[in-house]
Amino acid sequence: MIFKEWHNTALELRDKGFSGRSIAKLIGKSKTQVNDLFKSMFSTTQEMKPNVEKKGPRILFFDIETRQMTLEGFGLFNQNFSLEQIAEDWSILSFSAKWFDSDEVMYYDVSEMTEDALLDKLYDLFEEADFLVAHNGKRFDLKRVRARLVARGFKPHSPVRMIDTLLIARKEFAMTSNKLQYLTNLLCKNNKKSSHAKFPGFMLWREFIRGNPEAIQEMRDYNIVDVTSLQELYEIIAPWSSDLPVFEVYEDKLSDMQDWEDVGFIYTNLGKYVKYRNKVTGQYRRGNKNLLSKEKRESLLRNIV
Repeated sequence: MIFKEWHNTALELRDKGFSGRSIAKLIGKSKTQVNDLFKSMFSTTQEMKPNVEKKGPRILFFDIETRQMTLEGFGLFNQNFSLEQIAEDWSILSFSAKWFDSDEVMYYDVSEMTEDALLDKLYDLFEEADFLVAHNGKRFDLKRVRARLVARGFKPHSPVRMIDTLLIARKEFAMTSNKLQYLTNLLCKNNKKSSHAKFPGFMLWREFIRGNPEAIQEMRDYNIVDVTSLQELYEIIAPWSSDLPVFEVYEDKLSDMQDWEDVGFIYTNLGKYVKYRNKVTGQYRRGNKNLLSKEKRESLLRNIV
């Protein structure tokens, strides 16, 4: 390998903790070039990461706040705006995020960095995550982030699965409201979504854009509580969902059954299985083995569909 001047710069930035994408932008190279350099440099040294046993999925809770659009028009009531009336399009103002197994809440906003830098950090988190958790995340947060990523020239992030607490609430319950503020105020004991009372409603976004320090701080507090309350809500309602992923698939070791108790049997149209209940969360699952004999299974008649 022929060593070039930019290689030294890339390695120095890597030692300072910069991500591969950030390094590529700073030195004017592609992310592929930077990653290829690191692979070639460390494949023959002791700095290569060892094969570590996977102990479970990486679950990221996140929430974004977006900038309002600026539209030009001639009235207030029942107005329809055309594309040529968009004076300034929406963008992402801030995001907060935390890993399921960490108390640290990460927060970034455009008062301290560009939107591209903010997206770069969120992109790196998406690259690391196996699951994303958000409220209305499937319809809003994830699509909004992806819209800004593609608009700003990012390549697709690593495939990641979405867990949407709004969809769980809608499917499993008939609450008065499925808004995050209502659900967390009703169900959560430690973290309840705030209402940003100092700058109520739209005023918080307006003052944030104007650079009001108090609004910037309130946006930070508001966005961070969104994520902590989201995780508490998830831990309360997720065990009620029959669609929750089997996270043990992401562990290399055999599943630990000490938290599960045998509570009888569960039946399907063509099978009988052991029914298990989690002692901690109350979630139910079934075993994999069909307990019906081969003769019994062969004697069963199927529905016509």
